[in-house]
Amino acid sequence: MGMMCLWYHCFYTPWGGETARAAESMEEMWPMMYPRDFRGYGPIPPDPQWPGSARVAVSLVVNIEEGAELSLCMGDERNEGIDEVVDEIKGVTDPCMESHFEYGTRVGYWRILRLLDGSGVKATFSTCARAIEHSPWMATEAVARGDEISCHRYRWESPAHVDEVLERDMITPTVSSIERIGGVRPRGWYSRSAPSMNTRSLLVEYGGFLYDSNAYNDELPYVVDVSGCQHVVVPYSFDTNDMHFSNAETFRLASDFSTHLIDSFSWLWREGERWPRLISVGLHLRIIGRPGRIGGLERFLTHIQQHKQGVWIARRDDIARPWRKRMGLPPLAECNQGG
Repeated sequence: MGMMCLWYHCFYTPWGGETARAAESMEEMWPMMYPRDFRGYGPIPPDPQWPGSARVAVSLVVNIEEGAELSLCMGDERNEGIDEVVDEIKGVTDPCMESHFEYGTRVGYWRILRLLDGSGVKATFSTCARAIEHSPWMATEAVARGDEISCHRYRWESPAHVDEVLERDMITPTVSSIERIGGVRPRGWYSRSAPSMNTRSLLVEYGGFLYDSNAYNDELPYVVDVSGCQHVVVPYSFDTNDMHFSNAETFRLASDFSTHLIDSFSWLWREGERWPRLISVGLHLRIIGRPGRIGGLERFLTHIQQHKQGVWIARRDDIARPWRKRMGLPPLAECNQGG
């Protein structure tokens, strides 16, 4: 039985009068065992003071994963099991899965860039290092147009069950490869889905990271204490994410995607008159880059740009950096001295 489950069993089994005393003790012990913040900013969040007094900050996150997916033919231990369908081919190379990912770099990337260029907006390219080792032009093109390049680990995989030593050792090649190819030191980090319990502390230990996005629990950035260092978290989102075109199939049509994004934005716009917010939009080359889906993103961009001065479309590092100042924190270099 895991530690958390053991404590739950010991303290929450209904043993008469002991239960209340145990509960009181548990209330004191929870923060020490596994700190979780269920309240956040509460009913009145801070004013983020977005540029231009914007009501809503919009973060477009383009995930670069093609070439970093697990593949037996690339020497990995197994094949990735999710592309347009869920079907893990075991024991042999899976050219079907591989070609679905290749579509993202061959076609989807350029289609997305043309739309972003036409809309005049910048994005954060959350980048797996191995992906741009195979397609370095993706990093150079993005940097040339003024986009942010952030880290999405080396391979496209969750570190949830990765040993701490191995996870630590993978940070350096990820950062080094992205910096070498893209020409800029990445300042943000996002692991696929679930991070490990060590991920954030390892990033702070390594140094030089302005933020991570391994959280889904707020609509504003926030600060956490990590080993005495004040670290910024810029939350991400799964609901405003094109990944629902595949697997769960929440989105079947481009209009499903645009409707959900526009409805989400419109509600935040209403709230933003008093409490400005952040919306993160997750995009993938091989998913939104399809011709039957890209129109959903176009409609969303057209909609938000009709709000003129009330919207700030920003890179994630441009959100995190002033947040440190807004929260009265020292510059990043005074907290950790990474490259």
